[in-house]
Amino acid sequence: MILIVSSLTQDDHARPVLEAVRRQGGEAVVLDLSEYPILLRLSIEWNGRAAAPGLRLRRDEEEGGLPLHDCRVVWWRRPQPLQLHPELSTTTHREFAYQEAFQAINGLWLLLDAFWVNHPLSDDAAHRKPYQLRVARELGLETPATLITSDPVAARAFIDAHGPERTIYKSFLATADAWRETRLLRPDELALLDSIAYAPVIFQEYVPADLDLRITVMGDHIFASAVDTRETDYHVDYRMTMDQGRVVAYDLPDDLAARLRAYLDRLGLVYGAIDMRLTPDGRYVFLEVNPAGQWRFMEQRTG
Repeated sequence: MILIVSSLTQDDHARPVLEAVRRQGGEAVVLDLSEYPILLRLSIEWNGRAAAPGLRLRRDEEEGGLPLHDCRVVWWRRPQPLQLHPELSTTTHREFAYQEAFQAINGLWLLLDAFWVNHPLSDDAAHRKPYQLRVARELGLETPATLITSDPVAARAFIDAHGPERTIYKSFLATADAWRETRLLRPDELALLDSIAYAPVIFQEYVPADLDLRITVMGDHIFASAVDTRETDYHVDYRMTMDQGRVVAYDLPDDLAARLRAYLDRLGLVYGAIDMRLTPDGRYVFLEVNPAGQWRFMEQRTG
């Protein structure tokens, strides 16, 4: 049994993979964590002398439910936020209930004897941008000069060193409600630098590029795609003008491919979607890895 931790309504990758697994004769089920603990009941039970507990998730109307100990593969795709019962009205009660539910469900993952893509602990660590960059540099991948700060003084010094016209800034995470593309710093934004005291910002040296590379790694398999950003109106973030640039499959140099596999191994990842830039003078510059990044938008454009 393959357990897909995601949502059929919030993730457009879950259903195609679910259908593909079933076409090949496999068994798979989607676990939407937004249904826990309101609709789903979790049980972790030890009986007798057995070291391993019984693990089960059940809906109210179900007799047996899902025996989680039968799941031998887990795809940690897009875990959804837990949703608390609306009857819990006070802040104290809601915080208590959330922490208890959070502890139970996260304890569950450490009990599953399964092959993970990716394990939640590795996935969580690999999402941390500072850690990503440190490991990339340790493995010899070139990265842009970077400052992560909530200190306006440090930000001004970084911008002065590189020049506003060669400084980009971006957020740690992008959500549907607060999506932020990567942006070149504009002169009128210099007056707003004091506001980063409210929340840290990632500043980086702008890296000019002939090609933006989206490199999808699954185990030993690498699927690289290239977007020709020279043909677009926005050279900073290819996601803003995907339909303008030519998108093709791309063959990475063997030494770079080997280094990227080693990079995912160091992060403990089976899967990762890596963003890099190929500069006009032929340098490959690493930007970031998304441990649960999208791939269908590249697959649909390149085959």
